[in-house]
Amino acid sequence: MLRIGCHLSSAKGFLAMGQEAVGIGANTFQFFTRNPRGGRAKELNLEDIAAYRSYAEEHGIAQILAHAPYTLNACARDEGLRQFAYDTMCDDLGRLEYLPGAAYNFHPGSHVKQGTETGIRYISDMLNRINENGYGTTILLETMAGKGTEMGRSFEELRAIIDEVEDSSRLGVCMDTCHVFDGGYDIVNHLDQVIEEFDRVIGLERLKAMHLNDSLNGLGSHKDRHEKIGEGNIGLPAFEAVVRHPKLKHLPFFLETPNDLEGYKREIAMLRRLADVSKDSV
Repeated sequence: MLRIGCHLSSAKGFLAMGQEAVGIGANTFQFFTRNPRGGRAKELNLEDIAAYRSYAEEHGIAQILAHAPYTLNACARDEGLRQFAYDTMCDDLGRLEYLPGAAYNFHPGSHVKQGTETGIRYISDMLNRINENGYGTTILLETMAGKGTEMGRSFEELRAIIDEVEDSSRLGVCMDTCHVFDGGYDIVNHLDQVIEEFDRVIGLERLKAMHLNDSLNGLGSHKDRHEKIGEGNIGLPAFEAVVRHPKLKHLPFFLETPNDLEGYKREIAMLRRLADVSKDSV
């Protein structure tokens, strides 16, 4: 069965998110660990987490995805900002110990004209420091569109970060369809080749999740503007190919399209129809 969900607000707690997910036909979901623009996380509610875990087991919700706030920049020029990224990720990962099986996704950051080599070094240094704490959650580097000095604009940049992490056994990648398309990877006309390139450079065993987003902009635009599925420059046939691809269809898919819950419900139902296993494989 297709594992698919969307981004939900964590304000009401985990049980409420689980119930919302089931209500719109999802069997997974993504959430921000705290305000996406920064700030303190709410106090953990262990009773709510326990209730959610029972509900999730009963309703088949698996491998949810926690998303770090956008404000984190692991390769910032300012040491204080890099320390803030480390401290926040440690706090988030400590909390995720109560949600075994969840993964943690973050944007690698921007090197702010320090150069990619410096950016790679700062990000990998932070991940090495995080590993010293022994967290059990898998951490995912997200593919990025390449705006400005954004890191993660190519598979090679992500590979370089991974290679500098001493223990990368719990390190993976989340591929964002809008980001890779805007970054110059033609998933519309050459999906197989893009997947082969990812496998050659990073290894498909590292690919742990996918963000499904159409794009307001064209191939290689480096803009990063999400659109509803089938209403942008990627288009519905490409998403059908993605959710039915034999090397991708086992992954959890997370919608980050500009939608409310009813919009997500429609997209989830549509993508489930496209992924119908009774059809021929891609």
